[in-house]
Amino acid sequence: MNNDTKHMYDLCKNHMHSYVLAQTTDGTQFDGIITGLDDEYVYFAVPIEDAQQSHHQADDSRTFGYGYPGYGYPGYGYPGYGRPRRRFRRFILPLAALTALSILPWY
Repeated sequence: MNNDTKHMYDLCKNHMHSYVLAQTTDGTQFDGIITGLDDEYVYFAVPIEDAQQSHHQADDSRTFGYGYPGYGYPGYGYPGYGRPRRRFRRFILPLAALTALSILPWY
């Protein structure tokens, strides 16, 4: 582990379970909660956008509606029943790809 990677590892470790703004080596920025860390990767819970939520809901209804959207039993494919909406998705990033980390407020 080189010095830059070691610094990012220590920074992530100090801010475990914090809501952060992360920047990657290609300049991409995203916000999320650091949920895990190992020698090679940082694990984030990243908020799902509204458009992505509707896509995930369609996937859930297709899965639990026995292959036909809109069909099934209550709790198995109808929006508002069964499993709660997903609010976060898991995002795994190589530690070496992380260049900056900033703490964000929860509100």
